[in-house]
Amino acid sequence: MNFARIRNAFVLAAATLGLASCGINSVPTAEENAKAKWADVEAQFQRRANLIPNLVEVAQGAAENERGILTEVTEARAKATSVNIDADQLGDPEAMAQFQQAQGQLGQGLGRLLASFEAYPQITSSQNFLALQSQLEGTENRIAVAIRDYNEAVRNYNTTIRTFPETIGANLIHGAEPLVPYEAATEGAEVAPTIDMTDGN
Repeated sequence: MNFARIRNAFVLAAATLGLASCGINSVPTAEENAKAKWADVEAQFQRRANLIPNLVEVAQGAAENERGILTEVTEARAKATSVNIDADQLGDPEAMAQFQQAQGQLGQGLGRLLASFEAYPQITSSQNFLALQSQLEGTENRIAVAIRDYNEAVRNYNTTIRTFPETIGANLIHGAEPLVPYEAATEGAEVAPTIDMTDGN
């Protein structure tokens, strides 16, 4: 009787180990990790969007000649905040491309706006502007880190669902689909804008 119990326990342990090695746990773990990293990406893009109205407010009075760029950035911000990706859409290349494009346009407009301020010493020397510039640059760096972490989580998940033996559980049990990594829609759009604050005169 004891032998039968030991044998049953051994079979159960072997079955559990076999299921675990077939992706029963590793596939959803990798997927949830990628979704969590995507939430970090969204949070950093939202942080940038939240800073832009303050930047526009600082600039409006002094940079009348840059009204067109201010309008462009405001409109790009509105578009970027209206294009969202649910965690369930992380495998949809079209949805990801739309999100990337909206964020890329905002990043480009923001970079042009910041660069244009070099002509306005009354803006670039103000404490409000300097504080906003520092926050925006820090946010752009956080965005780059969050995107890197998300892409690494996607790479890990996509590798997991394609690698034996996890692919068994991924395809037969979970119906797992590859996730889409984040790529800059335009070259350099994910890089924080750099500004030369020195006086050229």
